[in-house]
Amino acid sequence: MSIRCGWVKMNNPLYVAYDDEEWGRPLHDDQALFELLCLETYQAGLSWETVLNKRQAFREAFHGYQVQGIADMTDEELEALMNNPAIIRNRAKIFETRANALTFLHVQVEFGSFDGYLWYFEDWKTLVNDVTNYDQ
Repeated sequence: MSIRCGWVKMNNPLYVAYDDEEWGRPLHDDQALFELLCLETYQAGLSWETVLNKRQAFREAFHGYQVQGIADMTDEELEALMNNPAIIRNRAKIFETRANALTFLHVQVEFGSFDGYLWYFEDWKTLVNDVTNYDQ
């Protein structure tokens, strides 16, 4: 049996999969990093479970998190997402997804990749913390 964080809701397979496959693992793929950045934006004021439950719908709404595709979205396309009940319908968060894409592209040009930009601050080393009790 895997050791899981105490906050994982065992009755939600999306939560279990997130903890087992993603949480606390180094990430180097720019597209996956962009998706995570967006998901964190959507979470503001909400639970992580809410975001995970809507993750697939967000992927569909935002071109599989293809950064250039989102950067190219028009105001009309973003406004239309306000009618999509499968996602979090917050205008600021929806429009911020495009703003994040534009900034993300700028960082990629300036630093070669978003991954390189982020990992530079950690000297390209993964921090390993010995957590013995996940329930606290």
